[in-house]
Amino acid sequence: MITIVSGLPRTGTSLMMQMLAAGGMTVLTDGLRQADIENPRGYYEWEPAKQLPQRPELIKEAEGKVVKVISQLLFALPSGPEYRIVFMERPLEEVVASQAEMIRRKQTTAPALAPSAMINALQVHLNQVRALLGSKSNVTLQFVKHSDVISSPRDVCNVVRQFLGRDLDVEAMLAQVDVSLYRQRSGAA
Repeated sequence: MITIVSGLPRTGTSLMMQMLAAGGMTVLTDGLRQADIENPRGYYEWEPAKQLPQRPELIKEAEGKVVKVISQLLFALPSGPEYRIVFMERPLEEVVASQAEMIRRKQTTAPALAPSAMINALQVHLNQVRALLGSKSNVTLQFVKHSDVISSPRDVCNVVRQFLGRDLDVEAMLAQVDVSLYRQRSGAA
């Protein structure tokens, strides 16, 4: 079985990876993307995941481990392996605001797109991801709301532990949740 943490960028995927690592799972990460002000505890990324559209067989390296794969790359997962996907959700207004703030702090540029247009595009993408993954017999999904990780972390840890069928260290997982890092909030949370 391959465990995947996925979602849009800025939805808490790195936090969930940190929680699962602390809980006792072996993570597939390369440490290339260093911690920064946006993710002071690290990103937990695996650079080869970006090559999945061209080399889908690479995912086999994650067998028995947990790996972070952004939602756009889920379309490249090959059939065959069994996947358990923890899919992080966050209000799209917060996702867009968090992304904009990260771009501002890093002094980089992004496509000139109104927040409402970006939100609409992200919603279309999420609908496509849900439809695709819901149709795959080798994929089991557990949706986790970012706001629940913040407000009810013990409940989330227990749900994820049961979903993965693993004896995870819940106390160690809880220690990863830092409410001060939840900086872009909306009324939808």
